[in-house]
Amino acid sequence: MTGTLVLAGTPIGDLSDAPPRLAEELAGADVVAAEDTRRLRRLTQALGVTPKGRVVSYFEGNESARTPELVEELVGGARVLLVTDAGMPSVSDPGYRLVAAAVERDVKVTAVPGPSAVLTALALSGLPVDRFCFEGFLPRKAGERLGRLREVADERRTLVYFEAPHRLDDTLAAMAEVFGGERRAAVCRELTKTYEEIKRGPLAELAVWAADGVRGEITVVVEGAPEKGPEETDDAELVRRVRVREEAGERRKEAIAAVAAEAGLPKRQVFDAVVAAKNADGRGPGER
Repeated sequence: MTGTLVLAGTPIGDLSDAPPRLAEELAGADVVAAEDTRRLRRLTQALGVTPKGRVVSYFEGNESARTPELVEELVGGARVLLVTDAGMPSVSDPGYRLVAAAVERDVKVTAVPGPSAVLTALALSGLPVDRFCFEGFLPRKAGERLGRLREVADERRTLVYFEAPHRLDDTLAAMAEVFGGERRAAVCRELTKTYEEIKRGPLAELAVWAADGVRGEITVVVEGAPEKGPEETDDAELVRRVRVREEAGERRKEAIAAVAAEAGLPKRQVFDAVVAAKNADGRGPGER
């Protein structure tokens, strides 16, 4: 019989948030794969647990090489516990490759639910949480970051991002540029830790606040785009939407068709708006 892969959620700050079952799994697993074995040691000491199984490292640098080894352990009947530094494995953390490989070999995959920075930030943000998108980390390069934000400029659902503290001010400024400075957001810092802080406000104000420097682990929650009435879908807005789609990689024909469908307008009307914009500024909607 094959073994079982267990994805274990770990505390995002306060170690006392660890679920009781986590200690049981740590004590009983045949193999514990940890993103950082030193942090794992601190966690097991806090829980008063000594893993009986073999402890191996499993992080971004060795994930591809170590996955086949762990899969063979699973196929051989082992119970493999995967833990990352904080939160749930696979969510912007190592784990996806191992889960996919285990599923491919018909290995059972289960989880020990635990704290989540995504859900905690959403709950504390004060923004709508009935529908949301998790976007992970944005690209580090400014141009790529703007492009990624433009892809979701019209997204109605609440958006959630992880960000490094030293890039937070640039990210908030880029969000204000693409989404609009008045779009509401919340910066959640050091969740569940001693210096937890939730800073809420318009993106433009948050960008100014972050310019002085922010420390700690950051989750940013951004309000979704407002619903636009028919009167707001003018030619300039239609052209902007086409440009956003083209910059995201769509062909102009498909972009025009998609924007027309979104706006409930004939494709010819959107096409005419794009042509008029091209004639007015001497360049196509996707050209710089």
